[in-house]
Amino acid sequence: MSHSTENAPRHHALPLLLATYPVLALAGAITHRQVFALLALAVLLTLPMLPRLRTRRLLPWLSWLAMLAALLGVWLDGLADLVLEAVPVLISAVLAWGFGHTLTTDEPLVARFIVAIEGVARLRQPGVARYARQVTAFWTILLGTQAVLLAVLWLCADRSGLLVRVGWAAPWPIPERWAAIWLHVGCYAVLGAAFVLEYGYRRWRLRHLDHLALPIMLKQMALCWPRLRQGKEAATP
Repeated sequence: MSHSTENAPRHHALPLLLATYPVLALAGAITHRQVFALLALAVLLTLPMLPRLRTRRLLPWLSWLAMLAALLGVWLDGLADLVLEAVPVLISAVLAWGFGHTLTTDEPLVARFIVAIEGVARLRQPGVARYARQVTAFWTILLGTQAVLLAVLWLCADRSGLLVRVGWAAPWPIPERWAAIWLHVGCYAVLGAAFVLEYGYRRWRLRHLDHLALPIMLKQMALCWPRLRQGKEAATP
């Protein structure tokens, strides 16, 4: 058997998990069955650990099993769905911080993206550095606003929100179905739409420059992700 054939399951594991998570999360939100929430949380925990699990070392596998055991305890307490609904809140808040804290530096996060994908020379072209800072601010505001909205939905859902579960009256009762749809589908749809619209606006705003096609840019972002996180190569014009 060829080496590429042996590695095929590894190459497909991450996309499969990414595709499985929203299906399980939405199934849990619609059916209110804790088992779907449990499985979705298990997939979510597995995603960041997948590279270490592939090394087949003992410690990562023991850590992963310990986290699954903790999830099982959450499920037995009937709180798996509540924890799952907190995930979009946490993701939006962390991303908002990830963009926002770089605005106080000479290297806003979008500038790091540009350098990692297209090189330092791209950042020095007319209008690019300024636009990178503006887009970093845009994502900070959008993600921060969404984190607040999602937190309100998580707290105030009229049947399974956190306030109802602890016996408090929600100040703004929100229908359960609408809260669940936005928590598990709507918030991600907004981010996807904002990304595509920003790409179109960028091509118009910086129309004096050549631009990578959207599929190529997405591929390069995935390949360069470690460099995007480090952000040590960006330069101020």
